[in-house]
Amino acid sequence: MADKVKEVAIEDAKRIKTLTADAARSGAYLYPLRGIAYFLSHRDLWRPLTSKLVPTMSLGVGITAVMFIFTYLPQAAIMAFTQGPLAAVSAALLVLSESSTLITVLSKTFLVEDALVDTFDGTLVSKNTTNLVSEGRQIKAGGDPIAKLGKLVKKPFAKFTPKALIRYFMYLPLNFIPVVGTAIFIVLQGKAAGPAAHTRYFQLKEWNSNQRQKHIEEYRAAYTSFGVAAVLLELVPIASILFAFTNTVGAALWAADIEKREVTEHGTAPNLREQAKKAE
Repeated sequence: MADKVKEVAIEDAKRIKTLTADAARSGAYLYPLRGIAYFLSHRDLWRPLTSKLVPTMSLGVGITAVMFIFTYLPQAAIMAFTQGPLAAVSAALLVLSESSTLITVLSKTFLVEDALVDTFDGTLVSKNTTNLVSEGRQIKAGGDPIAKLGKLVKKPFAKFTPKALIRYFMYLPLNFIPVVGTAIFIVLQGKAAGPAAHTRYFQLKEWNSNQRQKHIEEYRAAYTSFGVAAVLLELVPIASILFAFTNTVGAALWAADIEKREVTEHGTAPNLREQAKKAE
């Protein structure tokens, strides 16, 4: 029995090592950072965000304040048994994470869904992949990328389902394990967040569930690394919505690279792989 357990542990360790190496080589984790730079340098992409800025910021401040008032002390008390003097900091980080998740879920569901679709489509238009966008909406002549976006002819991102939130709270106890537990928690969240970032892309491609799954499995490491980077950015309360927009831009840049065939067998553009190598 002990030998069998050891064998399974070794196999899992090898699998994780391979996935980590592939993720590092892919450079996909750089796309969220590229999204920040591209968003900041293209003011026309700001309009979907600025139109929703006041309500989302108000929601962020309110949720964060309420979460700290009612949940910080109880969680710090529980963590004190497992993390000792680190409990105060760990509990604060956990509350920030919980606040960020609630802010992101509520904002994406009720406030910014259409704005994120416009941001994704506008980024694709700015990267000269208008033909792809035209599969899901009307395209107007002239103007900047956002101004060219016409009426949607396909339903945008799927409405909120409780699955993601259930998964989040199911894995939340991992944060009670110092350092390692939090790292595992973020990776698990990133594994789901990576493919989710390309939901609009898959829709524009008119892929069925089997085609989507085949593509995701082929580039699993790349999607996981993208998702981890995106999750880390969106863990910042208040600013989490800003990063939701920049992550959307990063996902669209990746989709544009795929459409232009400027990708390697790892699923990312060659220049990003070179940047990833230099960062190692």
